[in-house]
Amino acid sequence: MYQLVIAEKPSVAMSIAKVLGATARKEGHMEGAGWRVSWCVGHLAGLADADSYDPKYAKWRYDDLPILPSDWKMSVGRDKKKQFDILKKLLCAPDVTEVVNACDAGREGELIFRNVYELAGCKKPMKRLWISSMEDSAIREGFENLRPGADYDGLHQAALCRAKADWLVGINATRLFSVLYNRTLNIGRVMSPTLALIVQREAEIAAFTPEPFYTVELDCGGMTAAGERISIKKDASALAASCEGSVAAIQTAERRERSEKPPALYDLTTLQREANRALGYTAQQTLDYLQALYEKKLCTYPRTDSRFLTDDMESAVPALVSAAAAVCGLDAPGEVLASQVCNSGKVTDHHAVVPTKSAAAADLSALPLGEREVLRLVSLALLRAVCPPYRYAKTAVVVECAGHSFSAKGKFLLDAGWRTYSELPQDAALPDGLMEGLELPVETVRVKTGKTAPPKHFTEDSILASMENAGAGDMPDDAERKGIGTPATRAGILEKLVSSGLVERKKAKKITSLLPTQAGNSLVTVLPEALQSPLLTAEWEQRLGEVERRTLTPEDFMDGIAALVRNLVRDYQPVPGWEVLFPPDREAVGPCPRCGGAVTESKKGFFCENRDCRFVLWKDSKFFSAKKKRLTKSAAASLLKAGRVKLTGCWSEKTGKTYDATVILEDDGARTNYKLEFSHE
Repeated sequence: MYQLVIAEKPSVAMSIAKVLGATARKEGHMEGAGWRVSWCVGHLAGLADADSYDPKYAKWRYDDLPILPSDWKMSVGRDKKKQFDILKKLLCAPDVTEVVNACDAGREGELIFRNVYELAGCKKPMKRLWISSMEDSAIREGFENLRPGADYDGLHQAALCRAKADWLVGINATRLFSVLYNRTLNIGRVMSPTLALIVQREAEIAAFTPEPFYTVELDCGGMTAAGERISIKKDASALAASCEGSVAAIQTAERRERSEKPPALYDLTTLQREANRALGYTAQQTLDYLQALYEKKLCTYPRTDSRFLTDDMESAVPALVSAAAAVCGLDAPGEVLASQVCNSGKVTDHHAVVPTKSAAAADLSALPLGEREVLRLVSLALLRAVCPPYRYAKTAVVVECAGHSFSAKGKFLLDAGWRTYSELPQDAALPDGLMEGLELPVETVRVKTGKTAPPKHFTEDSILASMENAGAGDMPDDAERKGIGTPATRAGILEKLVSSGLVERKKAKKITSLLPTQAGNSLVTVLPEALQSPLLTAEWEQRLGEVERRTLTPEDFMDGIAALVRNLVRDYQPVPGWEVLFPPDREAVGPCPRCGGAVTESKKGFFCENRDCRFVLWKDSKFFSAKKKRLTKSAAASLLKAGRVKLTGCWSEKTGKTYDATVILEDDGARTNYKLEFSHE
């Protein structure tokens, strides 16, 4: 008899199989010591396409909306059917007594396994492996503490609700807007609010009018004191003139000792932001590098929203710190303050991202540069987090000259603390002996000119921050999930916005900004508030958390999504003058019979502009070439508009003569065919 373990990826399955002693290689799995270990290769099974519910949905038509399945169907991708069949055979094998879900320990990992388990019709007892590290010791400990699969039913329901909600909004809204505006417009439950944030930021920048301001600065023997901003240049010049050759009397001189606690450890989002600032990596690149490090047993689980370790890890922290120091080629802190990085109350599904003990002995030179740099960032974060505070003395001086106040500030380092592993601020210290009542000669006076600055373009760093905090001010304080998306999904959202042509990356002065394209701006212009509101999306994420905790039923969550879709289809009207917003890239030959989008001419045929539609009329199809004809633009236009076109002089292979006939276009949503109709006159 065997226990079957199903991992998410082959590499993870191999690591688990090695620890369990399943060393015999079989087709699609490993076997041995009472275990069979196989893998899913990502999402093997998922929600079926719309046309699986009704063939008519293969065509995009306004009258068919909304599409709201009552009984959801699952399907397996053609390229993954072989591995699914292997898993189904293993799951249904009579000598398999129990199944262990070893997919990634998170919402998506739970869904990947459950989809396969349920589609295979498996009813066998299920256990859950829940680990945060791929080290051998962590795998052994995880298998010694397998949890009942039912403990994660709420997590599965939340994941399934998320997938269904994205399907409903994506399918219905994308078809609705694409049909109404005659071009492919990709709409997403999470993608669209993110696009709206980027478009809004650019609108703020465009509307911003810079205003000049002037600041008078006094040099007083090694100290520079600055006055308040003045909006009128003449007033600033007059003040500067009155201070020339005068003295500045110290009104107040305060020295206070300050301390800064070390920053917390990284969760995925803070690491992605730092990697973007420091290294220029995109959010997706950082996640990919971190996932690779996790699978190589050098980092802990990447898709986490926690910035602390659990209390039971406190004794293990010194060894992790030693590994971090080895990765960075630095000395470890003299004293490791492990307790300040451990707080179980602030850990959700997974603890913060830290290097593993295995990283200490790893050959870092063999790692790709991106993985090496990300591992170094993670290690530096741990080194900083276990250090004492950064301490400094801050001096603030206010002087009076010509009836106006000027201020100066300075810092004096007392203890570098955690900044031993970070750049120290370069603020200069003020001269000694500054005290109230002291008069300082004004050696020089200058007027500095500045301008108010507009908001900055979004970078991956700043958009991730905005996505994380969107709607947070309007959410309950105890809300577990706030913002747009989750740490696990935000990188994919940004990549989809770029790949769909709604957002582009532009680099200037070593900074890569995220800017909306003309299509992105136009799309947000026509989107109703319900589809671009960050608050609404944040509320949905919160409700998914309630589904996970089983305080909200999946049915209630889905009822809300379905109501949104119904109202959208029922109430939405195209924006007047929308043709200006969506000018065709090429002249439209006619409407697509499947989705209603624009069909335009290319070198080899007439293609629907909707990339997901795949409708095409080939110029040199066998049907026309057999008749010694080539499909012309005018003929294609007639076929698209009327479904028929009259052809003269068609060649007959049988008789060797020519004839006239009418060509009828037939399209079933998947394939295009022609038939001939002859006049009976």
